[in-house]
Amino acid sequence: MFEGASCAIVTPFKNGAVDYEALAGLARHLVAGGLDGIVVIGSTGEGATLTPEEKRRALEVVLAAAKGRAFVVAGTGTNSTAQTIELSRAARDAGADGIMVVTPYYNKPTPDGLVRHYEAVARAAALPIVVYNVPGRTGLNLTPATAARLAEIEHVVAIKEAAGSVDQVSELVAQTKLTVLAGDDSLTLPMMAVGAKGIVSVVANVAPREVKALVDAAARSDLAAARALHARLYPLTKAMFIETNPGPVKHALHRLGFIGDELRLPLVPVGAENGQKIEAALRAFGLEVGAGAGARS
Repeated sequence: MFEGASCAIVTPFKNGAVDYEALAGLARHLVAGGLDGIVVIGSTGEGATLTPEEKRRALEVVLAAAKGRAFVVAGTGTNSTAQTIELSRAARDAGADGIMVVTPYYNKPTPDGLVRHYEAVARAAALPIVVYNVPGRTGLNLTPATAARLAEIEHVVAIKEAAGSVDQVSELVAQTKLTVLAGDDSLTLPMMAVGAKGIVSVVANVAPREVKALVDAAARSDLAAARALHARLYPLTKAMFIETNPGPVKHALHRLGFIGDELRLPLVPVGAENGQKIEAALRAFGLEVGAGAGARS
């Protein structure tokens, strides 16, 4: 479940508030690009800084824009089981197709704690769950052995693997029945080569068609096409992570005319030098970089 190419969509801001109009336009752009799914209010969507009401409205906006043409997964994970349950129920009631639940950050729970956390969320929300492993942000790596325990929980169907390890993906594929999704754009091809079934992509915000084409080529074992697409996307991918995500991709989307160049503190827009590098990567990729004055639909 949730196989294919999905995008971790950014959350646009305007004068400090969520720009729902720009969010809808961006979601329509992603669907038009042929993506299989959209993940809203995750790490790339700055979900940690959104209020519950902002999260609800953002999800509703993306659901309306997708209109059954792409699955929509809501990021609901926090480091509090009770709060995660509350957000997950709200996502269910709004009509989300599933929820993405990051391993609790800061707390650093034991494997038993992780199992009990996901059991409680699954029981309360009764929605398909994508487990999100991103140790660079959480301080905890979800091991394949623990993932195998989570795979036995009803409603836990997939894992977004962003530990940066192809070895770990190989072990997940061997040890669990979960749908494994790459969580690092630069590793989409190698992770799919060992058994991952798709990507939750940041770069798809600016290049949805190409990310979709790469995933489709890898899925049909067309190595030549997949390698060519990987090579084309790779410089753009590196530019999108030149600073902390989502700063670079938001700068790119701003310069492409989709959104304003705003983040919420403690994140700030990219520096001038890195901004120029991002713009150079966009031009080299063949995208038209404009003034970035306003959002387009």
